[in-house]
Parts: sequence; structure tokens; C-alpha cells
Amino acid sequence: MRTRALLAAAAILLPLTACSSSSSSDDENSGTADSHAAGFPYTVTNCGTKTTYEAPPKRAVTMNQHVTEILLELGLKDRIAGTAYLDDKVLPEYKKAYDSRPVLAKEYPSYEKLLAANPDFVYGGYASAFAAGDGRSREALAKSGIKSRLNIEGCAKKSVTMDDVYREVREAGATFGVRDRAQKWVRDARAHLAATAEKSAKGGKAPAVFVYDSGDKTAFTAGGRGIGNDIIERAGGRNIMADLDKPFGDASWETVVDRRPDVIVIYDYGASTVAQKKKRLLDDPALKDVPAIKNKRFAVLPLSDVVLGVRAPGAVRKLAEQLR
Repeated sequence: MRTRALLAAAAILLPLTACSSSSSSDDENSGTADSHAAGFPYTVTNCGTKTTYEAPPKRAVTMNQHVTEILLELGLKDRIAGTAYLDDKVLPEYKKAYDSRPVLAKEYPSYEKLLAANPDFVYGGYASAFAAGDGRSREALAKSGIKSRLNIEGCAKKSVTMDDVYREVREAGATFGVRDRAQKWVRDARAHLAATAEKSAKGGKAPAVFVYDSGDKTAFTAGGRGIGNDIIERAGGRNIMADLDKPFGDASWETVVDRRPDVIVIYDYGASTVAQKKKRLLDDPALKDVPAIKNKRFAVLPLSDVVLGVRAPGAVRKLAEQLR
């Protein structure tokens, strides 16, 4: 699976436009939509698409795990009319809420199945969620009266950072009328990162890090444009593929050998287990002189930790602990 390869869409990352009010959300306890909610109408430009919401969405379909988890973190379970496409396991704290929601498809639903859920909003994590060839383009949805949002990592034309994570959560919160929840999450995330940075502060050279997502003939890895690169840097490492101008992309094994990573970070998801990925790397004679292979220095992160979502601040701590 290489849906991450489609993260870089054609639209440019644009700033949030002013909304009509900065006051609090609708019912902060129940998460129910209110047609008279404070902060509406709300206008936002997302990945080149300008949308005005007269009221919070009531029936959202989330496509890709990290955007599903954003809505669950914001307490919006009852607004999710359907979901699709898990990369790995939902976090334990979200499992009960996730299990209560209809799963429309193991991967992406057909356009017909998507429409059958009667959504008023579709939230995609990767550009592939809105693949025109599958009939699910944002334009097609708009013609059916359905508003949409693409996670901003899916259309970034520059490197995304934790500030973009905060922006994604804030804009999702504003869209659903739960600004206060989003702002609280951002405050907590900033505090978490500050504590991680203080604990991890130390001198010395940053270890060279290579991300192994998948691949045999070439290495599918984390480039410099995605949040994964920012996570590595905040954790105290240096991404050897930071000059790859994509969130995810292919690199030659010769390049990996030449850049001599000290640590290999394995992304855990899909049909191949971590043990199988380690074996593939350790058994490759071309990699035998790579320091990370010689010293068997591996770190592991679930894929959902390293895409632009609510897990990203915690992923910094997880990786920092493994890089020490």
C-alpha cells in the first residue's frame, strides 16, 4: 500500500480565512450539532477549496485513520456517520467510540456506498481519498451538496511542521463548532512537546535516521515535506532523506548505503510485520556495512503516529526514547 505517495496534491497550502466569531462551540458536552451555534457562518480555505459552513456538519464520513482520530479526539463520535481505511490499530482510548461507528469499507468506499451513508461532510486524510478516477473528487461531492476537507499534509507545497498539526485540529474544531476543545488539545500538545524537549535536551551529534516504510527494489521512505521529518528532528535525530521533496517517496538503496544511517525507524502497519521488515534489512548484503545494520539499531512507530494527526506530539516522545 502506498497511499502516502499521493499526499502531495496539486493544491497549494493556504491560510485560514477569518471567521465570524472566536467564541466557543456548540454543546461542548454532547457534541451535537446546533444550527444556531456560535462561530457560524464559518469560512475556511482548505487545499485551494473555499467553503462556508452555515452550521456544523451533522453526518461526517472520515476516510483515513488519522482524520477519524482527530474527530474522535474532539469528542465528535456522534457526528461520524461512517468511516473507512485503517492503517493500523485505533488507539485504545478511541476504540469504544470507533467500534460504535459504521465502517463503510476496509479501504475507500465506492462513490455509491459513500452517498448511501447520506453524509453532509467528507474528511479525507490523503489526496487519494478524493481520487477523481474513483468518482470521489471534492468537485463531485460538492455537486451532490456534500462539503469536504482534505488533511493539509495531503496538499502541502512546503514542509509541514507541528504548527500545521495545530492548524489542522483548530480548523476541524472550528468546522464542527468545537473550538474550545480544539484549543485545549493544542495547549496540551504544546505542553507535552515542551516537556519532551526539556527531558531530551542534550549535547552531541544527532543520529542519522533512515525511515523504512516498505519496499524491496527501492526503499519507500519519509521525505522532508511530511510531519514525519519534523517528528524526527524534534526527537533529536536527522532524517537522511530530508532532501526528498515529498512527505513519502522512493529512494535507492545505494543512497541509503552512502548516507550511513545510525538508526532505522520502521513504520509498523500493513501485511508485513516489523519482524519481517527487520529481517529484510538485516539479510540484505548490500546494507551490511550500514552502521544501523551492523549495530542492529532499530526504532518502531505505527504509521498513524507519523502522519498529520493528533498522535504526532506523542510520537516525538516515543521516538526520542528510542533514539537515546
